[in-house]
Amino acid sequence: MRAEVRWIGKRGFLAKSGSGHGLVVDVAPESGGEGLGPSAMELLLLGLGACTAFDVVEILERMREPLAGLEVELEAERAEAPPRVFTRIRMRYRVRGAGLDRAKVERAVALSAEKYCSASVMLGKTAVIEREIELVDSP
Repeated sequence: MRAEVRWIGKRGFLAKSGSGHGLVVDVAPESGGEGLGPSAMELLLLGLGACTAFDVVEILERMREPLAGLEVELEAERAEAPPRVFTRIRMRYRVRGAGLDRAKVERAVALSAEKYCSASVMLGKTAVIEREIELVDSP
């Protein structure tokens, strides 16, 4: 895996993945940036959410669960002193489908957290990660 990050002024950077996708990484004006994109730490949180969402969808599809939608909401707390790592992350999985089996959804989330999501395993080294599951019965 490869990536490149190029400074574009103030506190902004152009980040480009090895697969050719790019985005602007910046900070808010009060931190010296222009707010043109997510911060690096926001990207870490987004990466965690995307990583686990990918796993949960794939696992539930393999279990043949009637998945109609999935949202993962994340909220993180950081240490006060540098390096200001995440210390607590709350994840809320909102899983939609008609007649979903709660035990299977819980199993999918657990498998992601414990086995498949690299981001979850890495961030779990510094942060307490809390997970909540909400099932929404919908077609």
